[in-house]
Amino acid sequence: MAANGVRQSGGTMHGKGSMSKVMRAIGLMSGTSLDGIDVAYLETDGEDDVIRGPSLTFPYDDRMRELLTSAIADASRLTSRDQRPALLSRAELELTEHHASAVAQFLRKSGIERSGVDIIGFHGQTVLHKPEAGLTVQLGRGDMLANVTRCPVIYDLRAADVAAGGQGAPLVPAYHRAVTAKLLTRPVAIVNVGGVSNVTWIGRRNGDLLAFDTGPGNALLDDWMMRRTGSRMDNDGLTAGRGRVDEDVIRFYLSHSYFAAQPPKSLDRNSFSTDPMDSLSTEDGAATLAAFTAQAIAKSREHMPAEPELWIVLGGGRRNRTIMRMLAERVHCAVVPAEAVGIDGDSAEAEAWAYLAVRSVRGLPITFPGTTGVSRPTSGGVRADPPAEPAH
Repeated sequence: MAANGVRQSGGTMHGKGSMSKVMRAIGLMSGTSLDGIDVAYLETDGEDDVIRGPSLTFPYDDRMRELLTSAIADASRLTSRDQRPALLSRAELELTEHHASAVAQFLRKSGIERSGVDIIGFHGQTVLHKPEAGLTVQLGRGDMLANVTRCPVIYDLRAADVAAGGQGAPLVPAYHRAVTAKLLTRPVAIVNVGGVSNVTWIGRRNGDLLAFDTGPGNALLDDWMMRRTGSRMDNDGLTAGRGRVDEDVIRFYLSHSYFAAQPPKSLDRNSFSTDPMDSLSTEDGAATLAAFTAQAIAKSREHMPAEPELWIVLGGGRRNRTIMRMLAERVHCAVVPAEAVGIDGDSAEAEAWAYLAVRSVRGLPITFPGTTGVSRPTSGGVRADPPAEPAH
C-alpha cells in the first residue's frame, strides 16, 4: 500500500477501439490485507482502450482495521450471504462511509469533477469466501454509496459468477490482459501478492487466460508479525531476511489438498493459520512464511500450459525483498515489480474494478471458464443509481 498521495499514472491509449464507447470510471478496492482503500480513475471502453489516470490511497486507522478483523471472524458463522448480524451491519455501514469519504477526497485532490465520472466500481470488503458452499460475502452498501456520491455504482461483482458455479475469483485477469496487451514477452505471469496471492497466466495468444489463487500472500506473514512484534507487516522483508526457513513446516503447508486441486480455484483469507510455527523464532517464522508464499506461487507453474518467460508482481508483496528473491530463485527467470513494465503495482486492483464496472455496464463478461471455472463467460454486478437531481 502506497503512502497517502495522488499517483499520476499517465497511461496512454492501448488498442484501436472506438473512443465513443469510453466511460470515465472510478475503482475502489479494499483488499484482504486490510491496509485501506485504493481509489483509481480510468477512462476505458472495457476492452482494449485504457487510459490510466490518478490514484490515491486512504489507509485505515487501527480502529477500522480491528473492526474489519472482527467482522471477518464473525462472518465465519454465516450461512447466507445476506445475513448481517450486529457487528457485520456496523462494519458494513462504517466501511461504506469510509469509501464515500475516500471518493470525495479523491475528487477534490485530483481535480476531477463529479460530473466527470460516469460510474464507480465498488469492491467492498470480502469477509467470507467459500465458493464450494456457494458463499462469497463482500461488505458494502452500493445503494448508500450511490446516494452519497451522487454517482452510479456497480457493486457485488463476484456473486453472479458464484451463482453460476464459478469460484467468484480472481476477477482481475481481464484487466491484466488489457494492460499487458503490448508486451512482447509471452507467456507472462502476473501475480498479485496481497492478503491472498493470485496469478494470471497469459499465453502467446492474448486470449489465452488461466487464473487462480496460488496460496497466501501477505496475510499469514502480517498476522505473524502482529502476533510476535505488534507490527502490521515485515517492512521490506527485513525480518524474514534474517531468519532460516523451516522446510518441514513448508512441506506441511504444501501438503494441503488445495495445492493438488486443479484450477480454477480460490481461497479464503483464513484458509491457513500460523499455528504450525509456534515453536519458531520471530525471524525464522517470517522467513518460513515468506518462503511458503514464494513456493506456492512457484508451484502454480504445475497448472500452466507453458512456463512463463516473465513474472510481473503487483500488490504489497512486491516490496518484500525476501519474497521477491525467493520467488526468483524458484521460477528461474525474470521476476520484476509491476512498475518495470509500466503498471502501477498499488493501484492496479482499483483500476481493475473501474474497468470491470465498465464491462458490467456494457454487458461484457468479467469472468471466464479459464479464470473462475464458470461454464461460460459471465457478466455480473449490481447497479445502484443515485436519486434523480431535482429539476430547476
